[in-house]
Amino acid sequence: MSVPAFGLGTFRLKDDVVITSVKNALDLGYRAIDTAQIYENEAAVGQAIAESGVARKDIYITTKIWTENLGREKLIPSLKESIAKLGTDYVDLTLVHWPSPGNAVRVEETMKALLEAKNMGLTREIGVSNFTIDLMQQAIDAVGVEQIATNQIELSPYLQNRNVTEWAKAHGIHITSYMTLAYGKALQDEVIGRIAEKHQATPAQVILSWAMALGYGVIPSSTKRENLQSNLKATELKLDADDMDAIAALERNERIVNPEGLAPQWDN
Repeated sequence: MSVPAFGLGTFRLKDDVVITSVKNALDLGYRAIDTAQIYENEAAVGQAIAESGVARKDIYITTKIWTENLGREKLIPSLKESIAKLGTDYVDLTLVHWPSPGNAVRVEETMKALLEAKNMGLTREIGVSNFTIDLMQQAIDAVGVEQIATNQIELSPYLQNRNVTEWAKAHGIHITSYMTLAYGKALQDEVIGRIAEKHQATPAQVILSWAMALGYGVIPSSTKRENLQSNLKATELKLDADDMDAIAALERNERIVNPEGLAPQWDN
């Protein structure tokens, strides 16, 4: 498994804001950057990488194919456009951002087009995002589980997505967590606060450490250098079994990202 355990998310960040965030992150030691076609920031991310002074080979870049580009005719041209905006020759990981609404494009068609892109050298790895158990099975049936580098899903102390994560683990699919801090809400949790105080850590460090301890990749974002630096220290924090059990008990199936017309029928 080569998907980094820790990276920088760029959702909702654009123009000079995302340029500053990416450059600060790379300067602090981040080496994985997550973007997407629909974020409309690939060119800015590419500019930040070019200006960072960090060698391209040392950075793991993820982008995601938007729903209108999931068909075989559109996927590869759209990925080439993303790569051009990013100012590179390839990306490290390309994901299906959301399953095709109404199954307008079958998972098999999209995954085979992604595999073709991989074979062309446009992307080193391929994977999925926001996929349910049924959709993951369809992806496996299309290209084989060994081709699926990760499933990027919403996952936080309040939405632990156990049906999906346990199925994925049993079938050898890595999980990347997004919205890991529950859009900041989990930072105010009393249980998280007590664990943070116990370890002389921040609530964000506790939550990110929890997710990584479970084997998930995390991609928190921030516009502030001090927060980027603080979040990165989560990689050094080790929670004990009591901490992990306490956070496990926070599950409430509280989903934040559930766009109408786009979200599939979730497993929990």
